[in-house]
Amino acid sequence: MSDPAIPADPPAIEVSGLTCGYDGTTVLKNLSFSVKRGEVFFVIGGSGCGKSTLLRNLIGLHVPLAGTVRFLGQPFTHADLAARRAMLKTFGVLYQGGALWSSLTLRQNVALPLEEYTPLSPREVGELATLKLAQVGLTGFEDYYPSEISGGMKKRAGLARALALDPSIVFLDEPSAGLDPVTSRKLDELVLQVRETFGTTLVVVSHELASIYGIADRVIMLDRAEQGIIAEGLPRELAERSRDPRVIDFLHRGDRAPVK
Repeated sequence: MSDPAIPADPPAIEVSGLTCGYDGTTVLKNLSFSVKRGEVFFVIGGSGCGKSTLLRNLIGLHVPLAGTVRFLGQPFTHADLAARRAMLKTFGVLYQGGALWSSLTLRQNVALPLEEYTPLSPREVGELATLKLAQVGLTGFEDYYPSEISGGMKKRAGLARALALDPSIVFLDEPSAGLDPVTSRKLDELVLQVRETFGTTLVVVSHELASIYGIADRVIMLDRAEQGIIAEGLPRELAERSRDPRVIDFLHRGDRAPVK
């Protein structure tokens, strides 16, 4: 029997009254928003506004000071250890820089979550890791070490690892940071391909305008002084219609925003 407290078709992520901080200092307060299933959702804003802090609280690396996070209708923030572990299997994370283990090959890096969370045999794990690398365009590089590949390839390998368990939700922390425009655009195309192929919900932390305008379905913008959300919606509509100077300055930096 289904839980009557859970809607029949809940959003992928639902955040209510979330307050985040460190050592008694509040960084973000009373955030409430939801992310639709299959959406490419961006968290944007200038440096120091709390984008990465929000991400760490969403994925359980830090405990929020207040508020709740639900994944697919299930409470995550205050769930017990067994329930949280089960929910961790439903999402993947691409950290800044890829966060690959330097002593492991790409295939071994992708295999880690499979070894931890599945009963697959070593042969099956190796085959599935190879498949995941192929899905991000890294066929032939399975036995390379992170030091032997480019920055863009490291991000792809990190994404392959994030996709290892076929998650419903993938979080990406500044995926284009440090990449040249061409490599960044190819990574954006890969993000869209993941959504179209697997129906994955993607939450992207970024300040890169090309990515924001290129692939975001919807954004929330954080502000350091406000300690919260100052804008939410379609990026082009916000750029055209917002009267908040903070939003205008961010989305029209140097008048390079491709608003049409």
